[in-house]
Order: sequence, then structure tokens, then C-alpha cells
Amino acid sequence: MAKSSSETEQPQGSKNVSIAIIAGMFFILGFITWINGALIPFMKAINELTDQQSYWVASASYISFVVMALPASAILKRIGYCKGMSLGLFIMGLGALVFIPAAEARTYSYFLIGIFIQGAGMTVLQTAVNPYITILGPIKSAAKRIAIMGISNKVAGALGSLIFGALLLSGIAATKDKIKLVEASEKAILLDQMADSVVWPYIIMAICLFIFAFLIRKAPLPELEATESDVPGAEVSKKSVLHYPHLIFGVLALFVYVGVEVIAGDSIISYGLALGFPAEQSKFFTSYTLLAMVCSYALGIYLIPKYIEQRNALIISALLGIVLSVLIINTTGFTSVLLIAALGISNAMVWPAIWPLSLNNLGKHTKTGSALLIMGISGGALIPPLYGRLVDINKTDLIQDGVATAAAAGEAANSGYIILTPCYLIILLFALWGCRIKSWSK
Repeated sequence: MAKSSSETEQPQGSKNVSIAIIAGMFFILGFITWINGALIPFMKAINELTDQQSYWVASASYISFVVMALPASAILKRIGYCKGMSLGLFIMGLGALVFIPAAEARTYSYFLIGIFIQGAGMTVLQTAVNPYITILGPIKSAAKRIAIMGISNKVAGALGSLIFGALLLSGIAATKDKIKLVEASEKAILLDQMADSVVWPYIIMAICLFIFAFLIRKAPLPELEATESDVPGAEVSKKSVLHYPHLIFGVLALFVYVGVEVIAGDSIISYGLALGFPAEQSKFFTSYTLLAMVCSYALGIYLIPKYIEQRNALIISALLGIVLSVLIINTTGFTSVLLIAALGISNAMVWPAIWPLSLNNLGKHTKTGSALLIMGISGGALIPPLYGRLVDINKTDLIQDGVATAAAAGEAANSGYIILTPCYLIILLFALWGCRIKSWSK
């Protein structure tokens, strides 16, 4: 029988090894997740997409969390967290291989299938690593441990964004200008050559993922299991995970949070290009957002729970997000780019706080509760395309009003960020009220 974290009483050295291994899993998740910032403008160019269509890259990745979350929970109940991590990595490797025929055919739907398969693997991995790190120690310090994971995740994301930005976006502006001047047949050749640039990066990615999938099976990770005894006061009588209102509100908060996090990280390169910044400069913008998150994670590790409770950290984060989102749509140019990057500060402690506040007192329902939270990640599939749709609508209206196309692109991209404010308001409501409701009858 699997032991709970409290039952195993791991030595500190062994626990640190476990934390380091799980940090490695978060590194892999961050690297693959945040390359979308470079993939979105790249896919828009090679497949000649609208802004809304280009954000289907994020949708394909995050919609898999809805499709796969509950199956992932069932799989983990059967094979355990550790084998589940290995399985998730293997599926992610298979998704990377799909990019090879997708590039050869230069067909957007094939790319989306590959991204979806990778998302399915990430769903299994996320469903394993998030509750694992949550129950690896005391619940009151869970946000601190998750913040450590966040640093690993976002450092990897910054590296992925920079590497893939250099590989995919170098020379993209010159190629787009050249395409406007050539015949259809030569245009197709140029686009095919651009598409081929993803082949070797994804072959290398697949090989690495398969190696990691093998290694994690051999890693010295204890098989943990949350039980009612892990959390004093856990209500054993509740037969369904849906009987925990704080979890349901947590899923909603996580849904909108992932949406705003994806917009802050994945749209900022496209936004920079729309403002007229060159690709050589814009490719760094996602790393600005992630650097802001890493610094905020480090601050959270120091402050939580010694100086500030994780719930209060969530309240501060939500309020800062509201302020920044209002400032963004009232500024322009590089100032607005920096404000979008600053959303990394407001976003950093949201994920680490929502998880323990939502899983608190779930006991034996922890795996299922984790699956529901993972389904909330689908906010990254739905909210960014809404942003893209707002940009398309605003751009069309501005052009019809006589605004030059280049100026309309930048102004429309800026006005689309109005979608951020209601999302942060929902997070604030969860922090102030939703996380404290432990029963529907109260």
C-alpha cells in the first residue's frame, strides 16, 4: 500500500532529492510550454494565419488538459505518480515526432495535432507532479515548495523561448518582406524552407524526452499518497470531490489565471512585432515576463509562510494584476511591453497559492481534485484566442476608420488586453472568499 507523506517521514536528504527530481520535471514542462511564444508568430507566418487562428497553438496545447485530466487521474490511481511521470514524458516525445511530417506537409492541422499530443503528455505529467510536490511536506508551506518548482519552470521557459526564438524567428521579417514580392510558386518554396526549420529541434526534443522517460523510472522517488490523516480536520464523510466548494472555486480561479499567464507570455512577442519592434528584439520579450516571475518566486520562497500566508500572497497578486492590466491598455510602445512583462510579478504566486488552498482537506480525493485543477488549465486554450479575436475585430474597425495598417495592428493588439481585468477580479474573489468556503451548506 502506498504511504502518505506523513507516514513515510522521509529524511530531509531524501526529501531534497525528491524535490530536485520534481524540479527537473517542472523544468521540462516549462521549456516545452513557453516555446509557444515563438511558435505563435512562426505558425502565423508559415501558414498565413489571422491573429485568432495563430493562437490555436495555445488552444491545441491547453485543450488537452480538459480531454485528458480525468483519464490522467484514473491512470495515476492505477500506476502511481512515478510511473505516471514517465508515461507523460513518453507521450510528449511522441508529440514532438509529429512535427516532422507536419513540417514536410506545412499543414497547420498536423502541427496542432502534434501540439495536442504533447499537451496530453503534459497533462499526465502535471497531474502527477503538482499534487506530489503539494503533499511532499506540510500543506502550510506548499506554496513555498511550488514556488521553487516555479523558478525551475520559468527559467526553462525563458531558455526555451530564447532558443526557439533564435531558431524560428531569425530572418522572419526579411522572409515575409520577400514573400510579398515573389510568384506563388517561389512563395511556397520559401514557406516550406521556413517550416523545415522546426524539424531538427523537435527531433532532438523527442530523443531527450524518451531518455528522461526512461531515467525517471529509475529515479529514487517514494510513491506518496494523500490520505485524510495528512490534513487535520479533513472531512472523511464527503463521498464526492464535488462536495468541496473551495476546490470548485479554485478550478475557476486557475482557469482564468492560466489564461492571463499564457496571454502575458505568449502574446508579448507578437505584440512587439505588431508595434514594429524587430524580431531580433521581440524574441527576448517572453523572457522578460519569465524573469519577472522568477524574481517573484524567489521573493515568495523567502516570505512564505514565515512572513506572509499564501492566501494573502494571492490577494496581493490579484490586486497587482488588476492595476497592471488597466495600465497596459492606457500606454503604448516599449512602456506597455514592460508592463505586460511585469504581469509576471503578479502571476508568479497565483499558481503556487491556488493549489494548496484548493487541495486543502481533500484527503483521499486529492488525485481527483488535482485532475479537476488540471482541467482548469484549459483556460490557456480558450482565453488567448478570445484575445486574438478582440485584436482581429479592433484591427478591422481601425482600418475601416482610415488608420494605417501598421498602426492599426499595434493599437488593436494593445486594446485586446482589456480581457485581463475581469480574469484578475475572479482570482481576487477566490482569494477573499472562495477559498474559505468549505461546505455548500454554510
